[in-house]
Amino acid sequence: MLSWIYGIIIRTRNSLYEKGILESFSLGVPVISIGNITVGGTGKTPLVAFVAELLYKNGEKVCVLSRGYGRINSRKRILVADGEKVLVDAKQAGDEPFELAVRLLGKAIVVADANRIAAGNWAREKFGITVFVLDDAFQHRRVRRDLDIVTVDATNPFGNEKLLPTGVLREPLENLSRASAIVITRANLCEEKHITDLKFEISKINEHCRIFVSGNRISNLIDLGDFSANAQSTQTAKDKEQRTKDKALAFCALGNPENFFEQLRRENFNLAATQKFPDHYFYKQTDIEKLEKIARQKGAEILLTTAKDAVKLKDLNFNLPCFVVESDLVFDDEDTFRKFLSEIYKLANG
Repeated sequence: MLSWIYGIIIRTRNSLYEKGILESFSLGVPVISIGNITVGGTGKTPLVAFVAELLYKNGEKVCVLSRGYGRINSRKRILVADGEKVLVDAKQAGDEPFELAVRLLGKAIVVADANRIAAGNWAREKFGITVFVLDDAFQHRRVRRDLDIVTVDATNPFGNEKLLPTGVLREPLENLSRASAIVITRANLCEEKHITDLKFEISKINEHCRIFVSGNRISNLIDLGDFSANAQSTQTAKDKEQRTKDKALAFCALGNPENFFEQLRRENFNLAATQKFPDHYFYKQTDIEKLEKIARQKGAEILLTTAKDAVKLKDLNFNLPCFVVESDLVFDDEDTFRKFLSEIYKLANG
């Protein structure tokens, strides 16, 4: 019943936008939106960083606009990064904007604001922005966009295909027809036939959109004590290989934590135990003490976590070595994706 009511609301809202009764507003420069159609993690943040970095390398003045879910004051506009340095912590920014600010240090302005129209206009005038990347904005239709990219997690594409709160869909599957492109993420954790079937299912909904396939690859390990906006990793391939031999407890607060654990297993890390926390969770010192107690009971010598988690751990004390696992987004055909993005951007820019 609740899903039916939610569906009526979403369909009505989208219909009002389609008919022009609700208006979308331009930010005055090209806009690329990256979002999803489900709740939970779909690998969206690495794609936002990938696209923003690509635009930066093409000489653009890039601004990432994010709502900043879970931050202390959701009504306040926060300049997370000014293009040169990170200005606030994760509690003020929200974990995802902060992570993006760290990843894109020196390459992009990052702003957290629920009102992305006002924030975009402000950022364009203040910093001379030439392109915006909207984080988690497929449903945020008040901002007019030139490219709508939707991420779909290969390991759990659409759940039970039911709307919230019964399922994980933010809106009906047929609304994927709005997407300009779809990036299937975490394909490396699935069989090839599953990916083929998923591409076919998506094509039935939207026969015109481009479909790209990507996976994750662990690229680096950084000691948590060295993990900051300005730190450069001193880890070597030999160090990473040694860490895979150590018994580890892996923990995270992600939308789909099992994907992180499975990625570690597939890359031969020796997991003695795993612990998951709610998505966007902010850790307390007591959490670390409990984790280390479990680690000792399981014989784990080190702790492993993600970059998204690391930004919320820097003020906490650890007795066991804790390493931040960094992952790269890897496309099956990166050149084609880059070319597609470049062509769309050129069209948007006239």
